[in-house]
Amino acid sequence: MLMINVAVVEDNDTIREGLKILIGGTKGYACVATYFNCEAMIKSVESVNPDILLIDIGLPGMTGIEGIKLAKKILPELTILVLTVYEENDLIFDAVCAGASGYIAKKTPPSKLLDAIREAYLGGTPMSSNIARKVIELFHKKRQTNSAGNSGKTTLTKREKEILNKLIEGDSFKAIADSISISIETLRSDFRNIYQKIHTYSQKEVANVVKEN
Repeated sequence: MLMINVAVVEDNDTIREGLKILIGGTKGYACVATYFNCEAMIKSVESVNPDILLIDIGLPGMTGIEGIKLAKKILPELTILVLTVYEENDLIFDAVCAGASGYIAKKTPPSKLLDAIREAYLGGTPMSSNIARKVIELFHKKRQTNSAGNSGKTTLTKREKEILNKLIEGDSFKAIADSISISIETLRSDFRNIYQKIHTYSQKEVANVVKEN
């Protein structure tokens, strides 16, 4: 039987305990750890080794963005989802660039939240149209920088650009796969490649793109 092990980083006691009860009390899911802040999470995330890390952005002490980067250094294959009230915000883009695979709004209904966790576990979690647009802007800026004489070979493939453009147009995950005649699994693989390419950029480059847009 499939069992998805989830760890939660959330400073709000009510939300944190609610997530613990929801995840731990649902068949096929287990809440293996909860943390008040990133500092505590970093100390034990390697030994806990969750499948999914749910992390808030606005945390006391170390920010969620910094926590994501450190967690990915410790467990490069860890799937991270951001818990946030900042929907369609540059902070979400920062989180994706730091290593998150997507985000879940805190107002998301419990059943949808569990669905999002499962989808991420299976390699999914498509970007929103806003994030997709920023990704294209990032690579466009990178291409301009490279043409000016600086090194750098990471680019989006034609299909990856097509996927992102379809997201900007509002197409669903399934609709995109159908329209370009690929399977959902292949589309998930393409998303993983897109995320990996984003993560190759330095925080300085990301910060410059966000600032200028």
